[in-house]
Amino acid sequence: MTSPAARTDAIALLARYYAAFNAGHWEGMLECLSDDVAHDINQGERVVGKAAFAEFLKHMERCYKERLEDIVLMASEDGTRASAEFVVHGEYLATDEGLPEANGQTYVLPAGAFLAIAGGKITRLTMYYNLGDWTKQVVG
Repeated sequence: MTSPAARTDAIALLARYYAAFNAGHWEGMLECLSDDVAHDINQGERVVGKAAFAEFLKHMERCYKERLEDIVLMASEDGTRASAEFVVHGEYLATDEGLPEANGQTYVLPAGAFLAIAGGKITRLTMYYNLGDWTKQVVG
């Protein structure tokens, strides 16, 4: 049975998650995730679990400084599926394995995410952005 507040609750969860991202509050992001969260990394593998996600955040913090703007959040009526569209404003801080050399390049990149939600937590996060566009911006 669908609760009338399900969509609102899902949007509020995503708002907390992305506010924590923009604040650099990794613990706040992790609090929004289920223990067995599945994270589909853009053009990469699926990793499972909060511990794996925490390691991903450490890696991202080392290589990138990012802020999301123009965030639009959407959710299904039953609150089990959601999406986010945003523009990433970033700085490439340290060379990421297999990618061009970093020297503080900045980039602006449209991106999006599809999410699954259960029990008031994000259970799946699938990220999408155009890696070719990002590469063109950082290679110059």
